[in-house]
Amino acid sequence: MSHRDAGPAVAIHFYATAPYACSYLDGRQARSQVAIPAEAIDAAVYSQLVRLGFRRSGLYTYRPYCDSCQACVPVRLPVARFQPNRSQRRSWKRLQGMEVQLLPLEFRQDHYQLYHDYQRSRHAGGGMAEDNVQQYSEFILKSGVDSLLAEFRLDGELKMVSLIDRLADGLSAVYTFYDPQDAQAGYGVFNVLWQVELARAWQLPYLYLGYWIADCRKMAYKSQYQPLEHLHDGHWAVLPPGA
Repeated sequence: MSHRDAGPAVAIHFYATAPYACSYLDGRQARSQVAIPAEAIDAAVYSQLVRLGFRRSGLYTYRPYCDSCQACVPVRLPVARFQPNRSQRRSWKRLQGMEVQLLPLEFRQDHYQLYHDYQRSRHAGGGMAEDNVQQYSEFILKSGVDSLLAEFRLDGELKMVSLIDRLADGLSAVYTFYDPQDAQAGYGVFNVLWQVELARAWQLPYLYLGYWIADCRKMAYKSQYQPLEHLHDGHWAVLPPGA
């Protein structure tokens, strides 16, 4: 793969990382395939990579490349055909008072505090639970593509922040964090439905939801959004309900 800007074409290369402990499935080793150089991956190139199953973390563009596991399945939602189920409609209706503002990738103290509280509650003992400002900024605020923050407030109080990338053919839901004290409020569901509506408003056909992992509770929920498409053998196809 190559990218041409104002100067000569820059080739995109790929390398495989050494094995590391899997973040999603206990007792397993994972590897990633990483696209480099980071500075050559602009919005156009990144859109192509996402269609091939890549994601990003800060300036790091990767996809799973495990030796004996294919549990991480790239998924996307075709927004024109999506219809929320009854539970999702209830969450949408319950949180209609949410005020949403689109913001550039800039540091805000209340965003960082919410992120810190979320990590310590949802991922206690994990590597991100004690992220400092620099680590937060590297993960959330560093991007070489077309990115924005969606800030959600309820009665003026910050409840949720979502990092979103705009692609050539859709939106990519990169990362979302919310008030852990309201874990049953349905913020995550509202966020997905809101991003569906944003994609429709911007006339973009897909919402990319990252990886679906059937045996990981934190990732398996994505199959509740139908019809969900998955990347299989290099082609996107509908993931059967109940898969």
